[in-house]
Amino acid sequence: MGNWSEKQEEKKERKEKDKTSREILGKYFYDLSKLSFGAMVLGVVVPWFSESDKESYWLLLLIGLFTTASLAYFGYKVIRR
Repeated sequence: MGNWSEKQEEKKERKEKDKTSREILGKYFYDLSKLSFGAMVLGVVVPWFSESDKESYWLLLLIGLFTTASLAYFGYKVIRR
């Protein structure tokens, strides 16, 4: 009987470690999403208003938004797994 309860305790601990690991990994991807937003999106908006050549900034803005959304979605999926 003692062996069964030990295995149940180990199983519970392993499950808790997996949950904590997923949460940390999900937070990591959320942080990458925030960094991507800061670098690509906000970094493009400032020069966009000061310079006349704006065609290349549209591409950078779209890439930044796509990267931000993708990383945030991936972080969400990791946490909700």
